[in-house]
Amino acid sequence: MEIKQAQHLVDNWIKTTGIRYFNELTNTAMLMEEVGEVARIMARQYGEQSFKQSDKEVNLADEMADVLFVLICLANQTGIDLTDALEKNLQKKSIRDADRHQNNEKLK
Repeated sequence: MEIKQAQHLVDNWIKTTGIRYFNELTNTAMLMEEVGEVARIMARQYGEQSFKQSDKEVNLADEMADVLFVLICLANQTGIDLTDALEKNLQKKSIRDADRHQNNEKLK
């Protein structure tokens, strides 16, 4: 699935099943909540924290998909084409960081 297609599918889902978009501020808060859930799993699965009994059934892929879903909602609401935005962002990074990482002793 391409990003543009994902934006269309989410928009269709919102307008049929979800009834309407939450406002942008609510969706921003929801995005932070979903990112926090990803962070909690990462801290427990890859960091030093341990899982609580109630956390045993977590699903990292599902939580990442939740982040992507809400991000796509915000893009749709604000008129952002995520394909175009990502392409421009990668171009910016390619110019800005052309030599930066090759010359970083910490990465060797």
